[in-house]
Formats: sequence, structure tokens, C-alpha cells
Amino acid sequence: MSVLAIDAGNSKTDVALIGPDGTVLGTARGGGFRPPAVGVEPAVDALADAVVRAWAAAGNSGPVGVDHVSACLANADLPVEERQLAGALAARGWGGTVQVYNDTFAILRAGLPVGAEPRGVAVVCGAGINCVGMTPDGRTARFPALGKISGDWGGGGGLAEEALWFAARAEDGRGGPTALARALPEHFGLPSMYALIEALHLERVAPARRHELAPVLFAVAAEGDPVARALVDRQAEEIVALAVVALERLDLLEEQTPVLLGGSVLAARHPQLDDRVRALLADRAPKAVPLVVAASPVLGAGLLGLDAVGASAEVFERLRGQYT
Repeated sequence: MSVLAIDAGNSKTDVALIGPDGTVLGTARGGGFRPPAVGVEPAVDALADAVVRAWAAAGNSGPVGVDHVSACLANADLPVEERQLAGALAARGWGGTVQVYNDTFAILRAGLPVGAEPRGVAVVCGAGINCVGMTPDGRTARFPALGKISGDWGGGGGLAEEALWFAARAEDGRGGPTALARALPEHFGLPSMYALIEALHLERVAPARRHELAPVLFAVAAEGDPVARALVDRQAEEIVALAVVALERLDLLEEQTPVLLGGSVLAARHPQLDDRVRALLADRAPKAVPLVVAASPVLGAGLLGLDAVGASAEVFERLRGQYT
């Protein structure tokens, strides 16, 4: 049975059309998926562009038509949002059946080995931060992941905001010194934090470009700046706190369990962050097995789709082989 796999994050969308034998027939990439900002229907319209292009890349013409749609979507943070988005996708008529998951489940499913039972925890630290866990008996652990109102801290966007806060205060005297005060404006070719603040406020630097500052923060931390290093350590604490709570909820702390780490911030394997996460997990969840997921999350959406249609082991292996 054919599957349309969609992985839609805050910054980009990947779509793959998967044939009945697990072969990827066509792919396409689109922009970010942000229904809270633009509305559900306009967000799904943006998905539709990538879906149609993937359909055409497979040599098809006419309306998109598959057996099952498996969509892992950013901002599908609450069950009510998953149902709403599933309804919007079903209304497009792309597939006989539709299943919507939060996009963190794509990392979890992509990181589990072929033939492994669906048991583990995934933490995504990309533009934002989130965590999910699942067990073979169908239990899940998840968090609202709605930003500060749900207790979240960090991700690329959050780190950029923190870096700007400390850099601004360092320059104007309200805070202590940090190399971030020089490095952040230099990234945009600007002479000072005041100039960067003005450019961001007046949108001469596009708001979306704030995410570029997270790698700058990590570079400054690698040079030894105490403020930047403290922010990286705090991000590690937040990642591990999510993972440990999810393991506790699922009664997995005493079992050897994969903790799958994904998203652009974790996939970059910044040494300080990577080492600190592993050290904290070794202390708080000694049986956890941390693994960085390098495969594209759309693979996870595809594997979830194959789960839903009851594909054979050979089909799973063929699909995974095209992404590893």
C-alpha cells in the first residue's frame, strides 16, 4: 500500500511518496509549517504545494491519491490540534486514511533500529524543544511544548533570545561582560548591540534570522566565554530533564532504553552540549542509551505510515536503506 509521508517542522517541510514495496518514488521540500501564526488552512495550503510537487516528481499527474497519509507536524502539540489537523488533511482527499502525529514522533520512529519494538524516548531540540516517549503497549509520554507558558526553555529560538538578552545588558552596563556582545552584531555585519537591536526592532534584519544566532552562541561558548557556556549547560539540563521525566512516566528508568536526540541543535553535535547531555543522563538515568538521530525525520513519518498499513519487514528495510 502506498504512503504519503510528511514531516513538517517550524522551518521546513519534507514530503516523500512511498510505493507499496518501500521505494521512495518522489520527494519535495517546502517551507515551515506554522498554523498558530497563519491559520490551519493556509498552513495546509503550504503543505499542499510540496505534496503536489512530490506527486509530480514520481511521474504522476492528476490529483494526489495514496492509501495512507502519515503526517508528523510541528505545532500539533495537543490532541485537539492533532484531530483538527487530521481533519484538514483528510478534507484534501490525498489518502484513504490519515494519521497526524507531533513531529517529535518522527525522530523517535526514525531512530529505532529495524525490527526493534516501539520503545524509547525522543528529545528534539531544533527551532524549539519537545520530548515524547512510547512503549509497545501503546502508552505515550508527551509535553504540551507551547513555550514558556508550558514550562519550556531553549531550542534554537530560545537560545538566540537568551544570547541577545545577555549581550544587550553587557553592552549597556546592566550586566557583566560577554563576548556575545561583539559576536552577535558581527554576524550581521553590524558594529554594536545597539545597532543590532535597532535592526531587529525595525525588521531590517528579518525576525526569522534570529535563529542564525544559536550557532554563534555555540561558537562563543567553544571559545570559553562563561556566559555562553552557562547557556549551553542550561540547555543540556533542559534536554535531560525532559528525557528523565518521560522515562519515569513510562516506567523505563530501570530498563535499557534508547534516548533519541534530534533536531538541528542536537544533530550538530556541539561538543560541550553533547558531552554534558551524556554526562547528565549517565548520572540520572544510567540505563538510558543516548543516540543522535542523523536520518531525515521524514523517514520516521514514512515508517509510522508503514506501521499503519501493516507493511512487511522487507518493506521497512527497503525504506530505511534509502535514508541511511
